Amino acid sequence: MIASLPMYDRPETAAANDRFWQAIRKSLPFDTPERLTRDLPDLIGHWTAPDLVLSQTCGYPYRALLSDKVRLVATPVLALDCPAGHYYSVIIAHRDRNGATLEQFNEAPAAYNDPLSQSGWAALHSHMIQTGLTLGPMIETGAHRASARAVAEGRAAIAAIDALTWQMICKWDDVAAELCVIEETAPTPTLPYICAPHYDAALISTALETAVDAMSQADRACLGLRGTTQINPSAYLQVETPPPPQN
Repeated sequence: MIASLPMYDRPETAAANDRFWQAIRKSLPFDTPERLTRDLPDLIGHWTAPDLVLSQTCGYPYRALLSDKVRLVATPVLALDCPAGHYYSVIIAHRDRNGATLEQFNEAPAAYNDPLSQSGWAALHSHMIQTGLTLGPMIETGAHRASARAVAEGRAAIAAIDALTWQMICKWDDVAAELCVIEETAPTPTLPYICAPHYDAALISTALETAVDAMSQADRACLGLRGTTQINPSAYLQVETPPPPQN
């Protein structure tokens, strides 16, 4: 059996995530792993494991690769100014470009964390297309924080960062002082909680809700988590899928 909460897990949130998992497993009437798994070199393999009790994935891999291989458990409600169960990306640039419009970044080099990232790639591509703009050369970084560093260091002009991750970067990473927000993308369904097909998703969802309700205010603030909700899988599947980035 395995469980993970990898999407917003970093040294500053690890203890809160551990407490969250312990609260979840207390409400589950079956055996569960004592600890979260954190060494995840193959996320797709992890998410499709037959003994996955709980994890959190991104909306893009869910619709592209996972929707017929896992069960959707619940959708988190994050501490963001958008509809419940949704999130968005911030498009960042170097602080020297503060006040610039997105049009000034037409065909500029952009950093992205992963080609299967909704917030880092799909949202950026969709936003640029909708505004009639073109992305320039793309730089794959492997993580949102690495994309932020790429912009701060001048290796890329812009990047799209998950809005909750951006809050965490602003709170805990010095690189935020070198950056500014240019625009925000349209909201899409938040990164969903999933489990392997043979588990009772409704039971796990109830355990999640109970754990969030019992969570301390400090842990809620640390994780940026307000609650959970139910969003139809079709809402994830209807989000536009972009072509692969051209590096």
